[in-house]
Amino acid sequence: MKEESQPFPDFEKPPVVEVVCGVLFKPIDKLLAPHLGQLWDRFKPEYTSCQEVALLAPIIEGSAAQQLRESELTNVPPLPRIWFVHSNESGIIQVQRDRFLQNWRKTRPDDEYPRYLKVYGSFQDHLQKFRQFLNEADLGEIQPLQYEMSYVNHIPLGEGWTKKSEIGEVFPDCSWRSDAVRFLPEFEGFSWRAAFPLPAGSGRLHVKAQHVVRLTDQRPMFLLDLTARGIGVDGSLNGMRSWFDTAREWIVRGFTDLTGPELQKNVWGRRA
Repeated sequence: MKEESQPFPDFEKPPVVEVVCGVLFKPIDKLLAPHLGQLWDRFKPEYTSCQEVALLAPIIEGSAAQQLRESELTNVPPLPRIWFVHSNESGIIQVQRDRFLQNWRKTRPDDEYPRYLKVYGSFQDHLQKFRQFLNEADLGEIQPLQYEMSYVNHIPLGEGWTKKSEIGEVFPDCSWRSDAVRFLPEFEGFSWRAAFPLPAGSGRLHVKAQHVVRLTDQRPMFLLDLTARGIGVDGSLNGMRSWFDTAREWIVRGFTDLTGPELQKNVWGRRA
Protein backbone atom coordinates (compact mmCIF):
# COMPACT_ATOMS: atom_id res chain seq x y z
CA MET A 1 0.00 0.00 0.00
CA LYS A 2 1.33 3.45 -0.90
CA GLU A 3 2.17 5.89 1.85
CA GLU A 4 -0.29 8.73 2.45
CA SER A 5 2.57 11.17 1.74
CA GLN A 6 2.38 10.29 -1.95
CA PRO A 7 0.81 13.14 -4.01
CA PHE A 8 -2.93 12.73 -4.38
CA PRO A 9 -3.71 11.80 -8.02
CA ASP A 10 -5.50 14.46 -10.04
CA PHE A 11 -6.86 14.12 -13.58
CA GLU A 12 -7.99 16.85 -15.95
CA LYS A 13 -10.39 14.54 -17.82
CA PRO A 14 -11.12 11.49 -15.66
CA PRO A 15 -13.18 8.75 -17.37
CA VAL A 16 -15.78 8.72 -14.58
CA VAL A 17 -19.38 8.65 -15.83
CA GLU A 18 -21.24 8.07 -12.56
CA VAL A 19 -20.70 8.62 -8.84
CA VAL A 20 -23.02 7.31 -6.12
CA CYS A 21 -23.04 8.25 -2.43
CA GLY A 22 -25.39 6.42 -0.10
CA VAL A 23 -26.30 5.26 3.36
CA LEU A 24 -27.98 2.00 4.35
CA PHE A 25 -29.89 2.18 7.63
CA LYS A 26 -32.30 0.21 9.78
CA PRO A 27 -35.66 0.12 7.96
CA ILE A 28 -38.02 2.95 8.87
CA ASP A 29 -41.25 0.97 9.21
CA LYS A 30 -43.39 4.08 9.63
CA LEU A 31 -42.35 5.39 6.21
CA LEU A 32 -45.34 4.71 3.92
CA ALA A 33 -46.13 5.35 0.27
CA PRO A 34 -48.01 8.65 0.91
CA HIS A 35 -44.92 10.00 2.68
CA LEU A 36 -42.83 9.53 -0.46
CA GLY A 37 -45.12 11.91 -2.35
CA GLN A 38 -44.77 14.46 0.44
CA LEU A 39 -41.01 14.00 0.36
CA TRP A 40 -40.92 14.64 -3.38
CA ASP A 41 -42.50 18.03 -2.74
CA ARG A 42 -39.31 18.97 -0.85
CA PHE A 43 -37.13 18.16 -3.87
CA LYS A 44 -39.48 18.92 -6.76
CA PRO A 45 -38.21 22.44 -7.59
CA GLU A 46 -35.04 20.78 -8.96
CA TYR A 47 -35.93 17.08 -9.16
CA THR A 48 -38.91 17.46 -11.44
CA SER A 49 -39.76 13.85 -12.29
CA CYS A 50 -39.89 10.54 -10.45
CA GLN A 51 -39.80 6.82 -11.21
CA GLU A 52 -40.54 3.61 -9.36
CA VAL A 53 -37.76 1.03 -9.66
CA ALA A 54 -36.96 -2.33 -8.10
CA LEU A 55 -35.70 -2.48 -4.54
CA LEU A 56 -31.98 -2.74 -3.87
CA ALA A 57 -31.09 -5.76 -1.79
CA PRO A 58 -28.72 -4.96 1.07
CA ILE A 59 -25.10 -6.04 0.61
CA ILE A 60 -23.26 -5.38 3.82
CA GLU A 61 -19.72 -5.74 5.09
CA GLY A 62 -18.52 -7.16 8.38
CA SER A 63 -20.20 -7.07 11.79
CA ALA A 64 -23.12 -4.89 10.73
CA ALA A 65 -24.60 -7.92 8.95
CA GLN A 66 -26.08 -9.18 12.24
CA GLN A 67 -27.79 -5.83 12.81
CA LEU A 68 -29.21 -6.09 9.31
CA ARG A 69 -30.63 -9.57 9.90
CA GLU A 70 -32.30 -8.36 13.06
CA SER A 71 -33.76 -5.34 11.27
CA GLU A 72 -35.31 -7.55 8.58
CA LEU A 73 -37.67 -9.14 11.13
CA THR A 74 -40.72 -7.03 10.29
CA ASN A 75 -44.26 -7.58 9.05
CA VAL A 76 -44.42 -4.25 7.20
CA PRO A 77 -44.95 -4.76 3.42
CA PRO A 78 -42.15 -3.48 1.18
CA LEU A 79 -42.18 -0.09 -0.52
CA PRO A 80 -40.77 0.49 -4.02
CA ARG A 81 -37.53 2.36 -4.47
CA ILE A 82 -38.23 5.86 -5.77
CA TRP A 83 -36.03 7.90 -8.06
CA PHE A 84 -36.35 11.69 -7.96
CA VAL A 85 -34.70 12.81 -11.22
CA HIS A 86 -33.15 16.25 -11.68
CA SER A 87 -34.42 18.42 -14.53
CA ASN A 88 -31.00 18.10 -16.22
CA GLU A 89 -31.19 14.28 -15.84
CA SER A 90 -27.69 14.19 -14.34
CA GLY A 91 -28.83 13.96 -10.72
CA ILE A 92 -30.90 11.22 -9.06
CA ILE A 93 -32.02 10.95 -5.45
CA GLN A 94 -32.98 7.38 -4.50
CA VAL A 95 -35.12 6.56 -1.48
CA GLN A 96 -36.33 3.26 -0.08
CA ARG A 97 -37.32 2.28 3.42
CA ASP A 98 -33.74 1.36 4.38
CA ARG A 99 -31.62 3.42 2.03
CA PHE A 100 -30.88 6.93 0.76
CA LEU A 101 -28.58 7.46 -2.23
CA GLN A 102 -27.62 10.21 -4.60
CA ASN A 103 -26.19 9.76 -8.09
CA TRP A 104 -24.33 12.07 -10.41
CA ARG A 105 -24.22 10.64 -13.92
CA LYS A 106 -22.84 11.84 -17.22
CA THR A 107 -25.76 12.13 -19.64
CA ARG A 108 -24.19 14.30 -22.37
CA PRO A 109 -20.75 14.08 -24.03
CA ASP A 110 -19.76 17.53 -22.73
CA ASP A 111 -20.84 16.88 -19.12
CA GLU A 112 -17.89 17.31 -16.75
CA TYR A 113 -17.51 15.44 -13.49
CA PRO A 114 -18.27 18.09 -10.83
CA ARG A 115 -15.65 16.66 -8.42
CA TYR A 116 -15.93 14.98 -5.06
CA LEU A 117 -16.57 17.95 -2.80
CA LYS A 118 -19.58 19.07 -4.84
CA VAL A 119 -21.01 15.56 -5.22
CA TYR A 120 -20.59 14.74 -1.53
CA GLY A 121 -21.87 18.18 -0.46
CA SER A 122 -25.04 17.71 -2.50
CA PHE A 123 -25.57 14.23 -1.00
CA GLN A 124 -25.07 15.60 2.51
CA ASP A 125 -27.52 18.48 1.94
CA HIS A 126 -30.24 16.25 0.51
CA LEU A 127 -29.76 13.65 3.23
CA GLN A 128 -30.26 16.42 5.79
CA LYS A 129 -33.53 17.41 4.08
CA PHE A 130 -34.63 13.78 4.28
CA ARG A 131 -33.77 13.65 7.98
CA GLN A 132 -35.71 16.87 8.59
CA PHE A 133 -38.70 15.39 6.79
CA LEU A 134 -38.56 12.24 8.91
CA ASN A 135 -38.38 14.31 12.06
CA GLU A 136 -41.24 16.65 11.13
CA ALA A 137 -43.45 13.72 10.11
CA ASP A 138 -42.55 11.84 13.33
CA LEU A 139 -41.28 8.86 11.35
CA GLY A 140 -38.09 8.19 13.26
CA GLU A 141 -34.35 8.70 12.94
CA ILE A 142 -31.80 7.27 10.52
CA GLN A 143 -29.67 4.63 12.26
CA PRO A 144 -26.78 3.97 9.86
CA LEU A 145 -25.65 0.42 9.17
CA GLN A 146 -23.31 1.15 6.28
CA TYR A 147 -22.11 3.85 3.88
CA GLU A 148 -21.40 3.32 0.20
CA MET A 149 -19.54 5.18 -2.51
CA SER A 150 -19.13 4.09 -6.15
CA TYR A 151 -17.24 5.49 -9.13
CA VAL A 152 -18.07 4.04 -12.55
CA ASN A 153 -15.56 4.62 -15.36
CA HIS A 154 -15.89 4.07 -19.11
CA ILE A 155 -12.71 3.46 -21.14
CA PRO A 156 -13.91 3.15 -24.77
CA LEU A 157 -12.12 1.66 -27.76
CA GLY A 158 -9.73 4.15 -29.29
CA GLU A 159 -8.90 5.92 -26.03
CA GLY A 160 -5.55 4.35 -25.16
CA TRP A 161 -6.26 0.93 -26.72
CA THR A 162 -7.24 -0.36 -30.17
CA LYS A 163 -7.82 -4.08 -29.60
CA LYS A 164 -8.77 -6.26 -26.65
CA SER A 165 -5.37 -7.94 -26.49
CA GLU A 166 -3.97 -4.54 -25.42
CA ILE A 167 -5.77 -4.95 -22.11
CA GLY A 168 -2.40 -4.67 -20.37
CA GLU A 169 -2.21 -1.03 -21.50
CA VAL A 170 -5.49 -0.35 -19.69
CA PHE A 171 -5.07 -2.67 -16.69
CA PRO A 172 -1.38 -3.56 -16.24
CA ASP A 173 -2.26 -6.31 -13.73
CA CYS A 174 -4.26 -8.11 -16.46
CA SER A 175 -1.82 -8.28 -19.38
CA TRP A 176 -2.54 -10.63 -22.31
CA ARG A 177 0.21 -12.74 -23.91
CA SER A 178 -0.04 -12.79 -27.71
CA ASP A 179 2.88 -15.02 -28.64
CA ALA A 180 2.85 -17.03 -31.87
CA VAL A 181 2.44 -20.45 -30.21
CA ARG A 182 -0.64 -19.48 -28.23
CA PHE A 183 -3.65 -21.74 -28.90
CA LEU A 184 -6.47 -19.51 -27.65
CA PRO A 185 -7.60 -16.59 -29.84
CA GLU A 186 -8.23 -13.09 -28.54
CA PHE A 187 -10.88 -13.23 -25.85
CA GLU A 188 -14.51 -12.27 -26.50
CA GLY A 189 -15.40 -11.37 -22.93
CA PHE A 190 -13.46 -10.30 -19.88
CA SER A 191 -14.44 -9.88 -16.23
CA TRP A 192 -12.16 -9.38 -13.22
CA ARG A 193 -13.05 -8.76 -9.58
CA ALA A 194 -11.02 -8.02 -6.48
CA ALA A 195 -11.63 -6.76 -2.94
CA PHE A 196 -9.34 -4.81 -0.65
CA PRO A 197 -9.78 -4.10 3.09
CA LEU A 198 -10.20 -0.47 4.09
CA PRO A 199 -8.19 0.83 7.08
CA ALA A 200 -9.18 0.03 10.68
CA GLY A 201 -11.82 -2.51 9.69
CA SER A 202 -13.99 0.23 8.15
CA GLY A 203 -15.12 -1.85 5.16
CA ARG A 204 -13.85 -2.97 1.77
CA LEU A 205 -13.08 -1.56 -1.63
CA HIS A 206 -14.59 -3.74 -4.36
CA VAL A 207 -13.25 -3.49 -7.90
CA LYS A 208 -14.90 -4.88 -11.03
CA ALA A 209 -13.43 -4.57 -14.53
CA GLN A 210 -15.27 -5.82 -17.62
CA HIS A 211 -15.18 -5.67 -21.40
CA VAL A 212 -18.65 -4.60 -22.56
CA VAL A 213 -20.44 -2.81 -25.38
CA ARG A 214 -21.81 0.63 -24.54
CA LEU A 215 -25.54 0.69 -25.20
CA THR A 216 -25.74 4.34 -26.30
CA ASP A 217 -23.44 3.95 -29.31
CA GLN A 218 -22.53 0.22 -29.48
CA ARG A 219 -18.89 1.12 -28.88
CA PRO A 220 -16.71 -1.55 -27.20
CA MET A 221 -15.23 -0.39 -23.93
CA PHE A 222 -13.72 -1.44 -20.65
CA LEU A 223 -15.90 -0.65 -17.64
CA LEU A 224 -14.18 -0.11 -14.30
CA ASP A 225 -16.38 0.05 -11.18
CA LEU A 226 -14.82 0.89 -7.81
CA THR A 227 -17.20 0.62 -4.85
CA ALA A 228 -16.36 1.19 -1.19
CA ARG A 229 -18.77 -0.11 1.46
CA GLY A 230 -18.52 -0.03 5.23
CA ILE A 231 -18.73 2.21 8.28
CA GLY A 232 -16.17 3.77 10.61
CA VAL A 233 -15.55 3.36 14.32
CA ASP A 234 -17.98 6.23 14.89
CA GLY A 235 -21.09 4.57 13.52
CA SER A 236 -23.24 7.69 13.85
CA LEU A 237 -23.95 10.20 11.11
CA ASN A 238 -21.35 12.44 12.78
CA GLY A 239 -18.67 10.09 11.48
CA MET A 240 -20.02 10.01 7.93
CA ARG A 241 -17.74 12.64 6.38
CA SER A 242 -14.59 10.96 7.68
CA TRP A 243 -15.65 7.63 6.18
CA PHE A 244 -16.46 9.16 2.78
CA ASP A 245 -13.14 11.01 2.68
CA THR A 246 -11.33 7.71 3.24
CA ALA A 247 -13.50 5.93 0.66
CA ARG A 248 -12.81 8.60 -1.94
CA GLU A 249 -9.06 8.41 -1.30
CA TRP A 250 -9.03 4.64 -1.72
CA ILE A 251 -11.14 4.79 -4.86
CA VAL A 252 -8.95 7.42 -6.53
CA ARG A 253 -5.64 5.89 -5.47
CA GLY A 254 -6.99 2.44 -6.35
CA PHE A 255 -7.98 3.66 -9.81
CA THR A 256 -4.46 5.03 -10.25
CA ASP A 257 -2.85 1.75 -9.15
CA LEU A 258 -5.02 -0.34 -11.47
CA THR A 259 -4.87 1.68 -14.72
CA GLY A 260 -2.03 2.23 -17.18
CA PRO A 261 0.29 5.24 -16.78
CA GLU A 262 0.16 6.10 -20.50
CA LEU A 263 -3.63 6.42 -20.42
CA GLN A 264 -3.39 8.44 -17.24
CA LYS A 265 -0.99 10.89 -18.86
CA ASN A 266 -2.10 11.03 -22.51
CA VAL A 267 -5.85 10.38 -22.32
CA TRP A 268 -7.00 11.55 -18.89
CA GLY A 269 -4.46 14.33 -18.37
CA ARG A 270 -2.94 13.32 -15.06
CA ARG A 271 -1.63 16.41 -13.27
CA ALA A 272 -0.37 14.88 -10.03
